[in-house]
Amino acid sequence: MSEQIAGIRLSGLAGLYCYFLCLSHAWMAKSCVAGWLIPSEFMDVNYGRRIKDYLLGRVTLLRIHRFDPNDMQFSDALVSSAVVWIRNSLPPVNHTVEFTYGGSLREPVVSKSISVDTLRRESKWTRFPFASDSATRHSTQVVLSDLFKIQRGLATGDNRFFILTHEQVAAHQIPESFLTPILPSPRYLPVDEVQADDKGNPAIDRKMFLLSCDLPEREVKSKHPLLWKYLKSGIEQGVKEGYICAHRSPWYSQENRPPSPFLCTYMGRQDTVSGRPFRFILNHSKATAPNVYLILYPKPFLQMVMKEKPSMLRIVWQALNQISTQTLTGEGRVYGGGLHKLEPKELGNVPADVILAAIEKVPPKQSKQLSLAMERRRIWRITRPKKPIRRS
Repeated sequence: MSEQIAGIRLSGLAGLYCYFLCLSHAWMAKSCVAGWLIPSEFMDVNYGRRIKDYLLGRVTLLRIHRFDPNDMQFSDALVSSAVVWIRNSLPPVNHTVEFTYGGSLREPVVSKSISVDTLRRESKWTRFPFASDSATRHSTQVVLSDLFKIQRGLATGDNRFFILTHEQVAAHQIPESFLTPILPSPRYLPVDEVQADDKGNPAIDRKMFLLSCDLPEREVKSKHPLLWKYLKSGIEQGVKEGYICAHRSPWYSQENRPPSPFLCTYMGRQDTVSGRPFRFILNHSKATAPNVYLILYPKPFLQMVMKEKPSMLRIVWQALNQISTQTLTGEGRVYGGGLHKLEPKELGNVPADVILAAIEKVPPKQSKQLSLAMERRRIWRITRPKKPIRRS
């Protein structure tokens, strides 16, 4: 229905407010003005691209006011809010849109006009009004995904069952061969550099272990009766029937998430002691990480640089921590109450300039290999198919 009325085919991930916005197009008289108080999430997420198609092609987008996420407009909804003003007419040539932020509609804290051409190129509209009209990234700029393969940490299916303390391991007599050290939640990790003990386990007070086994149930029963006893308790608790476990074979196996020296927390607030919503962790241990972290696996050419010069490990970590909070939050999304979130692709879009600057002094051979790899990425970025926001 939204496609018939507004010419927009929405993603199945889109919220109901997106459908209401499109369906209401039929109620609008020619040149009438409408204002919508809606979540600002559409400005950053992939499903919002279709809403932007509508706002830039089917109507004239007049103004978007975004409230400060810490100034929640609704006590019962953890959302960041925006007011979107549109006119039911095609946008004029060289049209600009007023972006305002903070304060009230009548007295915003910041205001700036942004051209429609800029908005068509920019995927993250929450950069405005703070970013300038010409501040959108050039397609050839090197970003973190050029240097790292970025993945979310392990989704175990049930952390309370699969992630065990040292005491729980001892109590249930779980064989060591089915245990992998895993970092605790960021709230229980007070350090940003994790050292390793003589076994490679994290040298921290809160030691945790991930239970994972690829053996079929029949073999576990016959060869590892104590492990089977624990797994059977998971069946009785309904762990096996959970969505993630039910789609794995066997249900108690885990995804492959090898340890990496670099991790990033994926959710946080700016009102912490450090004032930074995201933390980059340097991990010297063989611990993997749960899905409250993003894991940054260095790509082969960066691995070669660090293998040739081990001190580069710390240099790269320090460079990651030099990335500004504004840059990180500009790539992510924000919810009511000032809760910031970064998905793997969003972290991958963060400019990597500070890291490239930090590794300029690598050995000549590796420096040449790095330059060649970056040139290949530059050519790929120029030649890959683009997905611009459509004009109607």
